[in-house]
Amino acid sequence: MPYRSSDKTRQKKDAKRTAMMQAAVQIFAERGYQAATIRDIVKEADVSIGTFYFYFPDKETLFVHLYEETADFLIHTLQQAANSRTTFARQVDAILQAYVSIAIFEPAVVELLLVAGVGTVPALTAKTASFREKLILVWQIPLTEAMKKGQVPDQNERRTAEGLVGAVDQIILGLLAQPDREDIAAGAVRDMNQFVLRATGHY
Repeated sequence: MPYRSSDKTRQKKDAKRTAMMQAAVQIFAERGYQAATIRDIVKEADVSIGTFYFYFPDKETLFVHLYEETADFLIHTLQQAANSRTTFARQVDAILQAYVSIAIFEPAVVELLLVAGVGTVPALTAKTASFREKLILVWQIPLTEAMKKGQVPDQNERRTAEGLVGAVDQIILGLLAQPDREDIAAGAVRDMNQFVLRATGHY
């Protein structure tokens, strides 16, 4: 009869893997890919080097996997926010509220995607491009619908969405650099709302 691990054993394995993933997000975001080491990660996760290699063959594989999961989490959260509203103005507000909330309460997630993941390893190039494309669509899809409904003037929605991604990401990074970011988050959302609605020509 083949060996089957018990539920308790599987739970322990899952807990160790989760601990390493959470530790890796923090380490990569704080130190960048090149400076971060496997020893840093296992120390932060309180697991052994052997445990690391049980799950991942090397640092690069972990980073790429982590980038994918983190990107999926952010995109899914922003898409859900947009889909929860029906008018363009409300969708813009929901997207920005969700993005800023992640930046404030899970800053390592944003730093990993926007900073630590840039120009790190060749294997990440296609995945970075895919993430950026999905981020553009987060804005482009609501904008296209808004044009159909007459909520914004006709425009090249692709170009507008590309511009919004760059501008909003820059503001988010600027917010993360502020020591009082929690106190100024609401104002940042308000300012970004005004910017996006003006940039799109919202009526």
